[in-house]
Amino acid sequence: MSGRAANAVACAWGFAEATLFFIVPDVWLTFVALRGLRKALVAAAWAIGGALAGGVVMLWLGSHAPGSAADLLDAVPGISPALVARVHAEVEAHGLVAALLGPIGGIPYKIYAVDWGTRQGGWPAFVLVSVPARGARFFLLPALVAGIQRWIAPLTRGRLAVEAALVAVSWLAFYTFYFAHFRG
Repeated sequence: MSGRAANAVACAWGFAEATLFFIVPDVWLTFVALRGLRKALVAAAWAIGGALAGGVVMLWLGSHAPGSAADLLDAVPGISPALVARVHAEVEAHGLVAALLGPIGGIPYKIYAVDWGTRQGGWPAFVLVSVPARGARFFLLPALVAGIQRWIAPLTRGRLAVEAALVAVSWLAFYTFYFAHFRG
């Protein structure tokens, strides 16, 4: 896949996951990292752009149609009313710092966006916090995969199919654990 296509997928995935999709763009970015760290980091920047656009959409929806926004969140796998209440309490106690730290811990970014919107919070501050909130994982995981790839290359003999299978199994294990503990 060309760099442009990989970046377009990353941007679209970032937007989709920030709104209604429930699989993080990190999945795509880690597979791109198998083709080169630089390519993955550029794709990560595109994923951040898509996530910011999606975050603003969800913030807007939270501020203009909070009931509809809550219904949409409730329909997303992995998001439960208890998780929404937890985010609400975190934002109440810590403001946008909660939106900075929560997504790093696996709490969906879209919940913070909707909650901030229902509080009539400003989108410029939310976008500013969103860059590191999204970027931390979007840049870290591809770098980690690229490092592991170099480390295991003697074992895999550099076979991309084997390395991609290892990444896929890792993501399957992660999501099995995630949905077992954060069922929506």
